Amino acid sequence: MSDPEELRRILQAVSTGSTDVDSAVAAISAAAPSMDFAQLDLHRPARTGNPEAVYGAGKTPEQVIAILRHFAAARQDGLVTRVSDEMATKVIAALPATEWLPVPRLLLQRSGPPKAARGGVAVVCAGTSDLPVAEEASVTLELLGNQVSRLTDVGVAGIHRVLGRLDELRAARAVVVVAGMEGALASVVAGLVQVPVVAVPTSVGYGAAFGGLAALLGMLNSCAPGVSVVNIDNGYGAAVVASRINQAGLGPAP
Repeated sequence: MSDPEELRRILQAVSTGSTDVDSAVAAISAAAPSMDFAQLDLHRPARTGNPEAVYGAGKTPEQVIAILRHFAAARQDGLVTRVSDEMATKVIAALPATEWLPVPRLLLQRSGPPKAARGGVAVVCAGTSDLPVAEEASVTLELLGNQVSRLTDVGVAGIHRVLGRLDELRAARAVVVVAGMEGALASVVAGLVQVPVVAVPTSVGYGAAFGGLAALLGMLNSCAPGVSVVNIDNGYGAAVVASRINQAGLGPAP
């Protein structure tokens, strides 16, 4: 049941008694495609406002192709994360309209024109090595209908770089901070803005960074209030949080 209006019609029929519960369950279940390897959640846009995304790592190109075809049939956007070059080549050969974004390693299949951008989210990237995760967040935010401002390579090793972008930071309704190493940038940014900061630790850094664990713990232990933290390298998850904040109309105090 990918169409919110159709789902609403079924639920209204149940509420008025013109359809019984079992018939409604059967109608809704029949619209959810089930494959040997996946059962898509096409109800998610109606339930949460966000389409389902597909984690590409570990899946075969053939599985991803089949999933994207179901999304297209349901007239929903298809977003596949953590895609290898080999997978991208095979998927695009089968579905030429699919976009391949190599920096964030995303495949994007659009169901129609991009959504009108609303509000504003700043995505702050500490270093160029963090850029794949930052771009995963930025592209997801844009897909969900958010205006995105990208602030790249503004890590704390050159604090003047982020201080020089204060106007952009303070104009945002939410800020996503992507950083590896010790993850200090999230605390710095949160001490400069009035809006929620969603911190994304990355697996970037030398040995004692422990694949992002040092940044994760640093962000969780932030002394600056207003910081929430998602999992290591989870640009997609941070984007969903920031999108909901932005779409709810939260922003700086007048």
